[in-house]
Amino acid sequence: MKRCGWAKNELAIRYHDEEWGVPQHDDRVLFEFLILESAQAGLSWDTVLAKRENYRQAFDNFDPEKVARFTEAKQAKLMQNEGIVRNRLKIASAVRNAKAFLAVQKEFGSFDSYIWSFVGSKPIDGKRKTLADVPAKTAISDAMSKDLKKRGFNFVGSTIMYAFMQACGLVNDHVRTCFRYKECQNRPR
Repeated sequence: MKRCGWAKNELAIRYHDEEWGVPQHDDRVLFEFLILESAQAGLSWDTVLAKRENYRQAFDNFDPEKVARFTEAKQAKLMQNEGIVRNRLKIASAVRNAKAFLAVQKEFGSFDSYIWSFVGSKPIDGKRKTLADVPAKTAISDAMSKDLKKRGFNFVGSTIMYAFMQACGLVNDHVRTCFRYKECQNRPR
């Protein structure tokens, strides 16, 4: 079975084969990927993926209402949790982003409606022949990053947001020879 070359270990292969690039419209899952992609900044995705279950426990299954209420004491306790990336700025960012996420939900009805508006509510077909064809960021991820920052989010630079777009299926960056390319391209909304 031919798959994208970055999926090299069991955890990455399962993630690639089951989740990566699938158009995602569940706000809780979108929040999860926003937090995980932010935590990944400066690290490998494999590192964060290996800690994902610990993140689910530590961040109340990525419930943005609960995370938005994390106190300074709760954040300090998370700094002792070896199962997550123990970076004070990234932990504080998750709380800040939860509050901004809730504000976007209130304004747009859902985070899904807001984030998918950047791609016209339809996944972009990357049409990538090789991994070398995949960009680190695009004009759309630039615009998304800029607007998110304006709304109070942080750790949402253009490269992070492009990775988010890939993970959540806003762009299909499976290489065209990958068995998942057509599966993700033809998924109904």
